[in-house]
Amino acid sequence: MSWRYKAGLFLIGAVVVIWVSSAEVTQGIFADYKQPFAVTYLGASMMIVYLPIAFIKDWFYKKLRSCASKSSKNAESVNESSGLLSSPLKHNVLEVELEANYATKDSGIDLSTGPLCDDCVEDEHPKKLDRELTSKEIIRYGFYIAPLWFMTEYLSNAALARTSVASTTVLSSTSGLFTLFIGVFLRQDSLNMAKVVAVFVSMAGVVMTTLGKTWATDESQQNTSSNGERSLVGDLFGLLSAVTYGLFTVLLKKFAGEEGENVDVQKLFGYIGLFTLVALWWLVFPLMAFGIEPKFTIPHSVKVDEVVLANGLVGSVLSDYFWALCVVWTTPLVATLGMSLTIPLAMVADMVIHGRHYSAIYILGSAQVFAGFVIANLADWCSKRLGL
Repeated sequence: MSWRYKAGLFLIGAVVVIWVSSAEVTQGIFADYKQPFAVTYLGASMMIVYLPIAFIKDWFYKKLRSCASKSSKNAESVNESSGLLSSPLKHNVLEVELEANYATKDSGIDLSTGPLCDDCVEDEHPKKLDRELTSKEIIRYGFYIAPLWFMTEYLSNAALARTSVASTTVLSSTSGLFTLFIGVFLRQDSLNMAKVVAVFVSMAGVVMTTLGKTWATDESQQNTSSNGERSLVGDLFGLLSAVTYGLFTVLLKKFAGEEGENVDVQKLFGYIGLFTLVALWWLVFPLMAFGIEPKFTIPHSVKVDEVVLANGLVGSVLSDYFWALCVVWTTPLVATLGMSLTIPLAMVADMVIHGRHYSAIYILGSAQVFAGFVIANLADWCSKRLGL
């Protein structure tokens, strides 16, 4: 288990905490400012802040490399420094190998079955697999997946505006099933028995939390929560958000490579924010025309403005970047099932803060969600050990 994988697991825990907190804040915002599109558009567009950060980081690294190369040139000979360029030396090696090959043919020794330069042949294959994306390719991929990410965020916020945080969290947790099968279909993940068990254990936990009963110590709190009727449209938005979330997760891993070495995630999300800001603002008009989105208004108070901006920075800009690192440093399935940990965390938070009680079925379901996350992390090890 590499340090990136371990760091990815740590970030999953951080993102779960941020997402649960942000969901509560977002639903509080919708009590005074019920504009899911405006909240989504602002949060997604604010990711543009990663572009100057990424460019400054590249400039800083370039300066460091320049200083390092100058110091190495002073310390090394001309032949050694030119050897760093590798191309002249590689040609010389090939010429020596060719001359040796012709000489051995005259002596009767057959070397036709072996490569002329083993190192050259071995190095050539990984370069094709682990090639870092150019800036133009990152821009193009950002343009491709920006609408998908915006749709995922909007559907989640639209669900929060129509249903409870618990309902939206449970429905979003079904994305593990979609992530597994989309990943297998796009050949970004392998299907084995351990992963199937992990997904269905987690899904069973999600169903059990849905069927489990909750009640508050204060009956007035229970009555207040029951007044917010469960909307079928909100549940549908939550389920569609899980589907688009699974697709985006797999595509992000496909672009980023095994451990995120192929793409600068900051630049990718920065371009997603740029394309959202420039190209997706017009979607509010058809959404209002179909009655999905209420008539657009600006916040009525400075306090709401501040809460919306703060929630956008922490709940979207920061947490989405951390989540992207979780995906590229671990696997799409592990990251997705890890997000299902929002269910037991929300349960504990309600018990501590609001004095809410939960039935045994709900608690067992939350434990199964966590068990599915653990099994997913051990899936490859279990498959090798048990031959599944």
